[in-house]
Amino acid sequence: MAALYDHPTPDRFVVGTIGLPGERTFLLQAKSGTTLTTVVVEKEQVEILADRVTELLDMVMVKDPVARVSQSAIDERIDNAGLNVPIEPEFRVGTMSLGWDTVAHELVVECFELTEEDAQTGTSAEPDDDEVDREVLRIVLDAAGSREFARRADQVVSAGRGDCPFCSLPLEPEGHLCPRANGIART
Repeated sequence: MAALYDHPTPDRFVVGTIGLPGERTFLLQAKSGTTLTTVVVEKEQVEILADRVTELLDMVMVKDPVARVSQSAIDERIDNAGLNVPIEPEFRVGTMSLGWDTVAHELVVECFELTEEDAQTGTSAEPDDDEVDREVLRIVLDAAGSREFARRADQVVSAGRGDCPFCSLPLEPEGHLCPRANGIART
């Protein structure tokens, strides 16, 4: 039986990185009391998750005023601190799911392990597939915690290398051979 890392009321749920820009490893980290769970994610997964959380909260804000969803992160909830240590990832994330509990007015995020078989085939089985035994990280956030997660995720993603204004590829510290400039190096 695979592990379920459940954080129904986390003290903290954040995105962070280790490594230098261009070589960063992206991590999601949930902390509830003394329980700390860290998982590895791709930059694109963080970017998409933050976008979807923001879209979902914006939709709930309009359709369910009882949920009291703020338009932006609340100052008291802003968390710019580093990741908690020790940083020992439990698994690499493949599939993620996102939902809104309309009764409790909470966001539910589930991150499913990318198994060895998934990595070899280049696909990820459906999260509901009972034949695949995979670890799961489950986090439940209130609206304010959700907004703060999305804000920080956007900040962490954009803190990497800048993009070339001509071709939009990442700029390296030593320069960049821009395909739109016929291979002329730009710094």
